[in-house]
Amino acid sequence: MSSDRLPRFSRTKTIPAIQLTARDCEIIRHTFEHRFLRSSQIHALICGSRQQLLRRLQRLYHHGFLDRPRAQIDYYRRGSQTMVYGVGNQGVKLLEDKFSIPRRKVDWTAKNRSTNRYFLEHTLAVADVIIAFELACRRHGQMVKLVHAEEFFHWTVQIRQPAATVSIGVVPDQVFGLRRKDKPTEIAWFFLEVDRATMPVERRSLKQTSFARKLIAYHATWQQKLLKGFPRFRVLTVTTSAERVNRLVQECGRLERGQGLFLFADKKTLSAHGDILTFPWKTGKTGTVETLT
Repeated sequence: MSSDRLPRFSRTKTIPAIQLTARDCEIIRHTFEHRFLRSSQIHALICGSRQQLLRRLQRLYHHGFLDRPRAQIDYYRRGSQTMVYGVGNQGVKLLEDKFSIPRRKVDWTAKNRSTNRYFLEHTLAVADVIIAFELACRRHGQMVKLVHAEEFFHWTVQIRQPAATVSIGVVPDQVFGLRRKDKPTEIAWFFLEVDRATMPVERRSLKQTSFARKLIAYHATWQQKLLKGFPRFRVLTVTTSAERVNRLVQECGRLERGQGLFLFADKKTLSAHGDILTFPWKTGKTGTVETLT
């Protein structure tokens, strides 16, 4: 069967046998770490021939090492995006056996199938930012190294109000650090928020979701020193437009202090700059900018 006639969202048993390579393992590892990746994102991380990579991804999918979440079907059929991959059951088994990934009783094929469009697109948007950091560190000759957090972080912070105390759960989209080669014992930690402008900037009550609620929760986390493993951290927000950045900075200015905790950028301007490490991020203090290096 010719490769261009293989089904896109169902596996075939007629695919030729595969001999896994170190590059294949790297592809599977990256996909697992990010949860989902477009083929274009994988190509950015792996490099080499795009056509050869696409053929390899196809083989890895049909042998069960990678999966193709069905939530992408509509926009893939319209030709607006490259194929999205998640890790498959065989891929997770490989990582468990060769890279000591903790074993979990999860059917990854079923889990990928149940993923909805919103979660898929948000996960890919988060991956865009983390990949930008990875590639920037490579370009800087590893003078700055990306450090991945080793666990999933979430916590609850108490916000005291005149009428009552409100509990707010905080779940960053990603937690990572940057370690400079000239300061190997120091790590600058960041909590990433990818804002797709799907929630209001502010609402009447802290019991309702809003971006202002996120700002208040991070600010209180910093004030109350809740995270013992992160005595110093910054919150990076990548959002949809320059106008949205200005609105979030304005909202940040309503905090009594600690506005410098927050850094903001819009996706288009950030991408056009080309180097996320030297990009001038807008701070929560109106009119000031900072770079991360």
